[in-house]
Order: sequence, then structure tokens, then C-alpha cells
Amino acid sequence: MKQLLLVFIGGGFGSALRFLFGKFLNNSENGIPYGTFLANILGSLFIGLILGYAAKNEALTENHTLLLATGFCGGFTTFSTFAYENHVFLKSGDFTSFAFYTIASFVVGFLAVFAGIYIVK
Repeated sequence: MKQLLLVFIGGGFGSALRFLFGKFLNNSENGIPYGTFLANILGSLFIGLILGYAAKNEALTENHTLLLATGFCGGFTTFSTFAYENHVFLKSGDFTSFAFYTIASFVVGFLAVFAGIYIVK
């Protein structure tokens, strides 16, 4: 039960922060979802830092990892919003934004995880 509560608390903080990123950074004029992109990239960096640090130092307990990686990063990042935003690009015929957003999200996201792991080594 304690572990579920840790994930719940971490996820709540992550989700609230992602909401703020979207509210202030997503551009309603041209539809570019900067807030979602930034949340997903920072979340990827954070999870790389957290899990890389946990693997290297064995300083984080399973509960720390559940709170920070599963809870916070899980709530902060969002695949469902990313998928919906891509649907909107495709529906509007904006194939350039779709391609750029999708490729950049995957490439930069993976690089952010690797960078996080590399930083803590």
C-alpha cells in the first residue's frame, strides 16, 4: 500500500507540473506543443538521471525509485497527449509538423535518457 501511495504522490506532482508546462508553453496560435515536448524531454532526462544514479550508487531504495521514476516521471511525461497532438497534425494535413515533432520527440527523448545516465556515471 505504501508503494502505491508513493507512485500516487509522485504522479500527482508530475502531472501538475506537466499541466503547467502545457498551459504556459503550448502554442495555441500555430499548434506547436512546446510544453508537451519539453515535459517529455525533461522527463526522459530525469529518468535517465534517476535510474542511472540508482544503478551506479545503489543509494536509492525501491521506494525512492517508485516515487521519482514511476510516479513523478510517469506523471510528468505523456505519450497519450503526444499521440493526440500528432493526430491533430495529421487531421489538419500538417505533415511537416507531424514528421518534425514525432522524429524530434523520439530522437531527443532517447538522447536525453542516455545523457542522464552518462551524467551520473
